[in-house]
Amino acid sequence: MDLMGMMGKLRETQQKIEDTKQRLNTVLIDEQSSDGTLKVTLTANRTIKSISIDDSLLEDKEQLEDYLILVLNKAIEKATKVNEAELDAVAKMDMPMIPGMDNLFK
Repeated sequence: MDLMGMMGKLRETQQKIEDTKQRLNTVLIDEQSSDGTLKVTLTANRTIKSISIDDSLLEDKEQLEDYLILVLNKAIEKATKVNEAELDAVAKMDMPMIPGMDNLFK
């Protein structure tokens, strides 16, 4: 592939990655505590969309804080996996193989 062709392919791939990032704003990840008293929803781009807290948790600040940390971290981990898988798929599908550029779009 000539240099101009590779540059065109690179621009096309960058646009597809941007389109994928925009689409990931609509992919929702739900996570909840083991007893269901705390629920969070965030996008695959790791933006929190909602947090639902059962009234019973409002009486125990320490438990609420623990649940927030655990549930948010689990949700962020799931969202990160979805995000990386989607972006990797686009990059690998369309990106010309240039040595040393495998992590360019992460």
